[in-house]
Amino acid sequence: RLNPILLCAVTIMEEQALAEAARADAEIAAGKYRGPLHGLPYGVKDLFNTKGVPTTWGTADFENRIIDDDAEVVVRLRNAGAVLMAKLATGLFAQNDQWFRGRTNNPWNLAQGSSGSSAGPSSATAAGCVAFGIGTETQGSIVSPAIRCGLSALRPTFGRVSRSGGMVLAWSEDRVGPICRSIEDCAMVFNTIHGVDPKDPSTVMTPFNFDRNIKLSSLRIGVDPGRPSTDPARPNAGDPGAPAELVARLRELGMNPKVVGARPTVAGISDGMGGLNTEYAAAFDVYVQRKAKEIGLDLNTVVTPTVRGAPFPGTVTPPAGPPSPMAPADWNPRFVNGRTVKAFEYLQAQRRRYVLITKWGEFMKDLDLFIGSSGADVSPNAQTGHPCVVVPYKFAVPPQQGGGGRGAGAGGAPPPVPAPAPAPLNQQPICAVITGALYNDDKILSVAHQFQTHDDVYLKHPTL
Repeated sequence: RLNPILLCAVTIMEEQALAEAARADAEIAAGKYRGPLHGLPYGVKDLFNTKGVPTTWGTADFENRIIDDDAEVVVRLRNAGAVLMAKLATGLFAQNDQWFRGRTNNPWNLAQGSSGSSAGPSSATAAGCVAFGIGTETQGSIVSPAIRCGLSALRPTFGRVSRSGGMVLAWSEDRVGPICRSIEDCAMVFNTIHGVDPKDPSTVMTPFNFDRNIKLSSLRIGVDPGRPSTDPARPNAGDPGAPAELVARLRELGMNPKVVGARPTVAGISDGMGGLNTEYAAAFDVYVQRKAKEIGLDLNTVVTPTVRGAPFPGTVTPPAGPPSPMAPADWNPRFVNGRTVKAFEYLQAQRRRYVLITKWGEFMKDLDLFIGSSGADVSPNAQTGHPCVVVPYKFAVPPQQGGGGRGAGAGGAPPPVPAPAPAPLNQQPICAVITGALYNDDKILSVAHQFQTHDDVYLKHPTL
């Protein structure tokens, strides 16, 4: 009923889901209870392989492609008894909320996109179509749509959840995480999907101890008070810092905050891209070569990609002359841009990234977690691998933003077309972000849960 309105699902797996639900009913009736996810319906972002069901990656090129394999996260959830009922929309090749059938919408405001690139998992979860969704993030693709749709979500520490059977965007940055309506739901899902997988050599096993009654006074929690704008022409360009309402409630619950300032930066990767374009290009080389042949593009002569005749945002200015002849609607030029990067530039980017990681290690050494402004640390943490939770903290009209997916697709690149005029906004849950030290996924979830047990914003649902 809701999918034509939201465009949140690519494939609704009705027959398979009903069969799995019947099996779950029979097992539970027989006393074979698999745990808290047993029988719960969920959806997975449509860049994970699922046997017998198309895996489209958001492009019409793969609308009917079936990969005879199940992603590891799908296997683990099936073993826990969860019922997969839909492949949920992702923006084109995991960017923003636009895919080959249109734009996935925010259930709180249908005039607004759900952001991306975990657009479908966020939209479907907020609308109550699924109990939870599985999303991915390279640079903002869990955080951004969860904030847009007023949800609870976890972007785990890099390496804690297997990416096996999922679309690769950046081997050194991609992460898999739960998008839910409550923090405790996030903890239950993460407890099922985390851990070592031999098929993904980045994965590690570290303890996960979610504590529903954690004592906030025992934790070293940083709070960023924010900084005003120093540019008179841009009075709103400052950093608002940690949300006052969230900080006040956590203080009431026992938090003894430490003031923290601006986070470390390194010249040359402040935009978070580093060597990311090169990883894109390597991951999609086969597809790019195939598409280049289809449109008659000589990849050896590419100077800078273009979109509909204009330079792709973030690329160098091309020399005088006609633009590159690429740009069918489903052609994503960011996969080409990395092909022009010199080897020494890529190596220097990795060296700068290592410096950034080292500086963040120093910044976090006396902190278990900290609270800053929402989304402020997405780009650097894409490079450093730190975890964060998204948690709703008040019900209000959100700040005015563009109507499409925020720049953060799974790649965090700007949208390939100009953003539409801002959509009129309705009241909805407004979210904060809590960032943890590496492998402190359990602590940030426990703190967010403490807040949520004393707040009812997460219980509100959109009317559709």
